Amino acid sequence: MFDTKIVVVLREDLAPWQKLNVTAFLATGIAAQHPGITGEAYRDAAGNVYNPLSIQPIVVLAADQETLRTIHRRALERQITASLYVEEMFSTGHDADNRAVFAKFTPDDARVAGIAFRADKKIADKVTKGARMHA
Repeated sequence: MFDTKIVVVLREDLAPWQKLNVTAFLATGIAAQHPGITGEAYRDAAGNVYNPLSIQPIVVLAADQETLRTIHRRALERQITASLYVEEMFSTGHDADNRAVFAKFTPDDARVAGIAFRADKKIADKVTKGARMHA
């Protein structure tokens, strides 16, 4: 149905609230990069209007830290623009602080909490090899 795949890969040892938080943040990055990914607004039978949602499914995967590093590296090698969340961002309170703490790390030393991207299905599968469906 879709030539592309949207994937979110979360570090498996995160607390449940952290997994939800990271997923939400990473998904907004995908929506910002691909404005056409959202459909029309939703309307219920009473006429209330709700925000548009993604037009395609989002696959959520889990991986350990080392596999996340590999996925991050593969995405960079393929020049995929990704959303990335590093562990230190949990201790900040707003966007400017998030960007400041993010800028302190390289792909080699970042403690990745999650990564998300949209890419061709086959490429997405190759990049995320080693991750498994999130339970």
